Amino acid sequence: MIRKAVVVVHGIVQGVYYRYSTKNRADSLGLRGTVRNLPDGAVEVVAEGEEERITALIEWCRKGPRGARVDRVDVEWDKPSRAFTDFSILYDYY
Repeated sequence: MIRKAVVVVHGIVQGVYYRYSTKNRADSLGLRGTVRNLPDGAVEVVAEGEEERITALIEWCRKGPRGARVDRVDVEWDKPSRAFTDFSILYDYY
């Protein structure tokens, strides 16, 4: 079953290749969606795909890449939008 999760990762997660590493992990899991930095220092991950694969990505997000310190991971499940064709990094500038 295709699901969607919106994941917000808090801690030291910007400036440590968190977005790039998340994209690589999501690609390896065959997920679609986005990852972006938030103005408050958190990282937002939106992932669509098989629930088991999203769960694997969420578990990876709890640790992140070397150099990251994850303090908290918030997850909201939702109906998939099917609007994504791949998994991409969004470069928002604040």
